[in-house]
Amino acid sequence: MVNSTLRESPDRIQLLLHDGTLILIMGVLAACGLIYEYLLSHYAGRILGAVETAIYAMIGLMIVSMGLGSLAARVIKDPFTAFAWLEVVIAILGITCILIIAALVALTSLLPQVVVDTFLLPPDLLPGGGFFAALKKLAVASPYLFGFVLGFLIGMEIPLIARVREELHGIHLMHNIGTIYGADYIGAGIGAVIWVAIMLSMDVTQAAVLTALANLLAGLLFLWRYWSRIGYSTLLLGFHVLILILAFAVHRSGEDWASSMTNLLYRDQVVFDQNTPYQHLTITQRVLSGDIEPVYGFYINGRLQFSSHDEHIYHAMLVYPTMLVAERTEKILIIGGGDGLALRDVLKWDPTQVDVIDLDQQVIEFFSAEEGANPPYYQRALWQLNERAFSDERVKLRYGDAFLEIDRLLEQGELYDVIIIDLPDPGHPDLNRLYSVNFYARLGHLLTGGGAMALQSTSPYHAKKAFLSIGRTVQEAGFRNVQQYRQNVPSFGEWGWTIATKLGQTPRQRISAIDELPLHDGWISKGLMLAAFEFPVGFFDDLDGIEINYLGSNRIYQYHQQAWQQEQGIYQK
Repeated sequence: MVNSTLRESPDRIQLLLHDGTLILIMGVLAACGLIYEYLLSHYAGRILGAVETAIYAMIGLMIVSMGLGSLAARVIKDPFTAFAWLEVVIAILGITCILIIAALVALTSLLPQVVVDTFLLPPDLLPGGGFFAALKKLAVASPYLFGFVLGFLIGMEIPLIARVREELHGIHLMHNIGTIYGADYIGAGIGAVIWVAIMLSMDVTQAAVLTALANLLAGLLFLWRYWSRIGYSTLLLGFHVLILILAFAVHRSGEDWASSMTNLLYRDQVVFDQNTPYQHLTITQRVLSGDIEPVYGFYINGRLQFSSHDEHIYHAMLVYPTMLVAERTEKILIIGGGDGLALRDVLKWDPTQVDVIDLDQQVIEFFSAEEGANPPYYQRALWQLNERAFSDERVKLRYGDAFLEIDRLLEQGELYDVIIIDLPDPGHPDLNRLYSVNFYARLGHLLTGGGAMALQSTSPYHAKKAFLSIGRTVQEAGFRNVQQYRQNVPSFGEWGWTIATKLGQTPRQRISAIDELPLHDGWISKGLMLAAFEFPVGFFDDLDGIEINYLGSNRIYQYHQQAWQQEQGIYQK
């Protein structure tokens, strides 16, 4: 209870205690507010696809809504009661938002099929317009709706806490806003550290619950400290207890609930689902009839990376032509390829050393066989698929950002006969750096004179401009012979690659000159490789109008994003 004589005889110690309490509360709430932004943008990116778009849109939207909330706080008469109830509402939204979004997304995916099954409609009449289209739009917009509401409510916190502090002091405080904003900025910084260091690799539902609990505890501290000045304080305490029970239930089962609903987005059964500090990993399984082996799919952030049914096509086209045209195949560099499948194919050429650079250590550890381990059946199946390639003593692993790691290789004077780049599509500005002239030019210094380099280059059908820009960018980086080729991979559709050499004949000429293939993998042939260099009439007619991707220009990223938006729902690797 506040001392009734506080305004008449200010007690310096008591005022300091009030200030300390309010600044602590504001700092905690600022950390929670920033984590809510990251949570919603992270989850939206995972289920909707465009991670970077979701992040930028969410942060911008929440900043605007916080400003609106700050303006709206001016009409509130009782800051004590309003602030106490405000924290209860924010905590409820924080605990439930991920589950509600997951439920809407699941409903959007499931309901059309339920209608087809109920009314015995043919599969080609799966409903998708009218109500179903509106429901899908609502599901897509739901993370942003929650972001707007949470931002609006969070924006009311600073004006209200500032008014509470002035009422306790009984005078207008000259530096009141500066003090509150100072606590807010510091708290937000701490929240960012907590998110990166701890919560980024946690299940998003668990992270939401912990954030909401911190929010709720700050509200409880405020309620206890200013009980007599808060309206309906007993009812408010009851709500806190109910929310704590809800938080316990979601903490215990929310991960399973959210996963079950989100897993409806995948065609097959989800058998593995995990966050790493860098991405979200999912393994699916499709059980076939008879003695046929199940089909496993590997997804990163909801995007298929390979299907065990046809991955051999993709990896053969990436690896075989490059190894074939290189003068030697003794020392190989693989950038990306954390699943070990490109490495598996490289090892068939009997190199003396293979260096692998990958950012995410947890991906490689998942696909690496461990001595004496008793892994789940699906992990054993994936180890069998990559033939336990990471266990080969010739393989040297380097964990880190390839953009920086290649500088270390240059400093060490390393040279490679073959460089294979197996990275995801440039669907994020950070990945755009790894498709730039700067990156390829530095790789050129790592390649021997008779060496060859190959890289996956997105789909020439669905993202033609991005595909062509990759070829032009590699050529601008100083490679004399740059050619592009394509092949149909059933899981992805038509896919493309780029191959480059520094000297001598073009890759296609080198393949044509070979009489007999030195290695038979049971699928690829000389004719198949040569045919892959053929494109439809006029495919390269507009090549001069395609821009080169210089470091910082983001051209390939922009080309890729434009193509993805036009082909909404088409696969991105």
